[in-house]
Amino acid sequence: MGAHGKFPIAVTHVPSLCSPVLLRELRRTLEEQYRTTNERVLAGQNPWLKFRPDQTFYVTTPKVEEDDNDEPTLAAFFPARTYISLLEVLATVNAAAHFLDEFTHWQPKYPHRRPADKTFLAGIVGLGCEIGEKKIAHISPQINEHELENTLNWYFSVPNVQAANDRILSVMNQLELPQLYRRAPDRLHTSSDGQKFAVAVESLQARHSFKYFGQQKGVTVYSFIDERHFLFSSVVFSAADREAPYVIDGLLHNEVVKSDIHSTDTHGYSEVIFATTFLLGFAFAPRLAHLDRQQLYAFERRKNYEEKGYRIVPDAYLKPDLIAARWEDILRFIATIKLKYTTASQLFKRLNSYSRQHPLYSALKEFGKLPKTIFILHYLDDCDLRQAIEKQLNKIESAQKFAKAISFGHGQEIIQADKAEQDVAEGCRRLIKNAIICWNYLYLTQQLQQAETEERRTALLNALKNGSVVSWQHINLHGEYDFSEEKLRDSVGLNLPEILRFKQGEIREDEKE
Repeated sequence: MGAHGKFPIAVTHVPSLCSPVLLRELRRTLEEQYRTTNERVLAGQNPWLKFRPDQTFYVTTPKVEEDDNDEPTLAAFFPARTYISLLEVLATVNAAAHFLDEFTHWQPKYPHRRPADKTFLAGIVGLGCEIGEKKIAHISPQINEHELENTLNWYFSVPNVQAANDRILSVMNQLELPQLYRRAPDRLHTSSDGQKFAVAVESLQARHSFKYFGQQKGVTVYSFIDERHFLFSSVVFSAADREAPYVIDGLLHNEVVKSDIHSTDTHGYSEVIFATTFLLGFAFAPRLAHLDRQQLYAFERRKNYEEKGYRIVPDAYLKPDLIAARWEDILRFIATIKLKYTTASQLFKRLNSYSRQHPLYSALKEFGKLPKTIFILHYLDDCDLRQAIEKQLNKIESAQKFAKAISFGHGQEIIQADKAEQDVAEGCRRLIKNAIICWNYLYLTQQLQQAETEERRTALLNALKNGSVVSWQHINLHGEYDFSEEKLRDSVGLNLPEILRFKQGEIREDEKE
């Protein structure tokens, strides 16, 4: 990737290698990257890397230049005076993906009368938009509250909602337009980030954070997206938890999107994550704040690099003996995650629960210093890589704005208390977002097919490349208003003349008490 070749850390089946062989390979890669990065600095070929008087450094990243032309934006190709209802979007995408088929009963061996599709759609909207099951039933004349409650209890689960999302992703994966967003046909860049949501009810998972919630409590919703705007995973956890342990969960626990390079911000980074992603075959490319404060490592003494005139030099030694002593345990740890016997976040929590740092955690952290150092050296040297990371992280930030627009039902607050219920509601919110993105792709594909001129076809493709398919301005998320005479009548029996004549002084003394 970038002007100087592909990502420096090869994605291979490294767990099959023994520790000495792998360390020798990484040592050669590390030394080569120290040499390449420093030689380009000394030759003045890296104008974006600057040094302060105290010899600390910082790097800037120029914005990607966009085409300056008068061509229409992507919004111009969506319906201009027609708002597509959310229910129409969900029904259309279900006709293409049949995602409602994944909502199966918890007891499939016994025959059950399956509810109508509209009941499932009401449940998805009620949970995903945080309207609530009771309210969505009361404001929807065609939905029976008891049937909806029964459907949510018996058909809505985390695996079912994930499988429904995967159905939509599989349909989008077959389309040609999403592939225009890929920077390289043989590599898929993904990213993840956390978003804070206040919780409106008492929840064991919610935690205080005055910065995000004021006097309330809240949780973190951690979401994953790829270059094509496929939202392939999400998880809800305590706002007090760090995001880094959940990075591996989203990369492994989905059946459609297979990442090659994954980016996070600083909150999603740790040296243990560098180690785990490398051994699992992912290239980890986070955007790290305060790079000059990040320690660089090497097998040789700092003096050896300074004698060569290098300006980017290591800060500390690596300890290969510590890695070799726990290599078998490291491989078992990685195999456990790879085979999905448990989630990586659970294992990391277990390793961090000891009063003293666990030897396996220490070995993983030590190993992670190697790919971390190689990455930082390459990150400093390759402007294209930094721009790719920025662009991919911008996509997850755009998806977070999308999530806020979807969660309109309760002031953008989560109304579920239990973690499983929160995960199901988040899965429904993600399903709605994926359905809208899929509808956009389907609509734009038809527009491309029906383009009458080559100029319009070219304009649409350019608008798609330079714009974002995560667009919802043409979608009616909030339903329709009924201005019929029946709905304009009072429904609760307000006696306006009596109310308007009422004086506060008429309240009897015993009622005041």
